[in-house]
Amino acid sequence: MNWQGITVGYALSGSHCTLPEVMPHIQRFVDAGAEVIPIVSTSIMTTDTRFGTSEHWQTELRNITGNELISSIVDAEPLGPSKRIDVLAIAPCTGNTTSKLANAMTDSPVLMAAKAQMRNGRPLVLAISTNDGLGLNAANIAKLLVTKNVYFVPFGQDNPQGKPNSLVARMDLVMETCEAALQGKQLQPMLIERFQNA
Repeated sequence: MNWQGITVGYALSGSHCTLPEVMPHIQRFVDAGAEVIPIVSTSIMTTDTRFGTSEHWQTELRNITGNELISSIVDAEPLGPSKRIDVLAIAPCTGNTTSKLANAMTDSPVLMAAKAQMRNGRPLVLAISTNDGLGLNAANIAKLLVTKNVYFVPFGQDNPQGKPNSLVARMDLVMETCEAALQGKQLQPMLIERFQNA
């Protein structure tokens, strides 16, 4: 696919352990010619973890995309009227974000961007990363699976023995899922055997 002229919203919620994995895939969009608008949750803006400091991740996102971060609800709200984003990926999409999205709650920049995208009838791509995907969040995932213009990056259990309710998407398939979503298609297979840990 030719990504020239396509604007990708890339939103990150607080699955901090997944951030090192997704950065190269944001770079893939840029290398393919897409304009990438980074959108981050409050957690990304304020939390230092063993996976990296907030400042580190903010700097890396700016360096990769060449754009300033959308990091407040006020900054994200104009995405709706402007129709700026062709496809929006939330990757990683935590259980908290999944739950709020499925229940029409808009209390973060990421969720405001998602609301704007859905308002415009444009594709929203979710790359879930949640420890309770087969627990309480299973109902929220099911609700989103049948929501118009919502697509899922293929996902599966990442540690069936140690964390049987945990589901994680194949982050390396975010771009391919976005490409399919722009054509109104769900990348298949959606349910996969991701990998197993001891």
